[in-house]
Parts: sequence; structure tokens; C-alpha cells
Amino acid sequence: MKPRTLAFLTILGLWSVAAPASQTTSCSAQSGPRTAALVELYTSEGCSSCPPADRTLSRLRQVVGTDAEEFGLALHVDYWDSIGWRDPWAQEIFSERHRWLVHANHHEIVYTPHFFVNGTELSPGQDELRETVRDVNARAAQAQIQLRAQRLGTDNLSLDAAAQTSARVGASALYIAIAENGLVSDVLRGENAGRTLRHDHVARTWIGPVALSNGQASVHREIALPSGAGSGRWELTAFVQEQQTGRVVQALGLQPCAQF
Repeated sequence: MKPRTLAFLTILGLWSVAAPASQTTSCSAQSGPRTAALVELYTSEGCSSCPPADRTLSRLRQVVGTDAEEFGLALHVDYWDSIGWRDPWAQEIFSERHRWLVHANHHEIVYTPHFFVNGTELSPGQDELRETVRDVNARAAQAQIQLRAQRLGTDNLSLDAAAQTSARVGASALYIAIAENGLVSDVLRGENAGRTLRHDHVARTWIGPVALSNGQASVHREIALPSGAGSGRWELTAFVQEQQTGRVVQALGLQPCAQF
């Protein structure tokens, strides 16, 4: 056994045995032998063409098929906030990440709604989304991720994550997002004025990039949950991404459980 693998398993051995990613009865999960798809949607409540894409993300499992292994994130950008409606879920860090991903894809135009799968941008269309996710799932995993979370009282979360990449992966970083489902906004102004918008997989807390050293990284955080945190509506998503190319080499999600 190589020293890198031994060290990684030693870290994970400090935790209780994790349930497979497909199980939701435990507050721990580990990635499997195939590459999971990270589906990122860059969106805004100030964008009139975004609600259909938001609905697609909400029903992602139905769109790509129940046998697919995918994890969705809605990243609300703030660069439309000045045109009449301030998106309550928008963060500047997501606008910066959006611009970085567009540049990594050798393009210049930033727009919403904008889907990416494992760091590669998609043109509109559910068929392409479905086929791209399936193509990603057909690849053997080049990284391993493990997640563990525990609710501390009503307002805090204890989070542990560990990641390891193969030698074929370039310089990479580990990212973790805490996302919330079931968010609702009554939009009063802007392009969606008068509409009630519903959102799922909305990133609320962002951790990273945490650089991998010798192909490994581990994270421990105790995090104050955003105000208004609803019990049972939280999920965690972790992924490993090459910092030069933007390619996501593995992703993992942890669904709400009894402790959330």
C-alpha cells in the first residue's frame, strides 16, 4: 500500500464507518468507484429566464434518471442585483467563481442561467444535461471523498471532510457547500416582479478552496448555520477540482438526516 493511501485511510479510520452515498439514514457518506457529476447552476432572481432552469435543478434526479449519480448546486450571483431586485441568496463569491469557470472554459461571456457539469459549461437543453451526466458517471473515479456532519444544537454544524486524488490529477482543491432546499421568494421588482420563486440546492455557506498537499486534504469546521435555517432542509456537497483547468474530478453529497 502506498504511503499516500495509508495516510488517507488513517484519517478516515478516525471516523465511524460511513454509509454509501446512496443512503440517507446516516450523517456520513463516501464516494464510490465511478465519477459523480457536480451540476452547478449560476442563476439570479433578477433574471427572467432563470426560473425554468431553477425548476430543472429542483427536479434534477428526474431529468438525468434515478440511476445517475449527481449532485446539484444553485449558485446565485449578485451581478444582476442592480437592475431592480436584490437576490436574497446571491453572494459575490459565486459571481467570482462563475467568471473563473467561464474563463477556464476559454470563453468570455458571463450569463444566466448557466449550467456546468464537472466544470464544463453546457448549452441549454435537458438532453445535453442528461447525456453529460451519464458520460461523467461512466468514468472511473480519480479521487475519493468522505463527509461527516453533525448538528450541534439548533444553530451550528460540525463538519469533517477528507479527500485524496490519484497521481493523474493536477494541482487540486477541495470545496464544500452547505445548501438549503425549499426556499421561497415573493419578488416585488425587476424582471420577475409579481412572481413567487421556489429554489432548491441553494448554496448558503461556501468553504474552499482547500489546497490538496501531496494529493490529500482534510477539513474540520464548526459552522454557524445561516439565519432561518430550516430543520431537514440542509444538504452538503463536497468536490475536488483541478485549479488550472477547472475540471471537477469527484463530487459527493450528504443528504439531511436525523441530526440535521
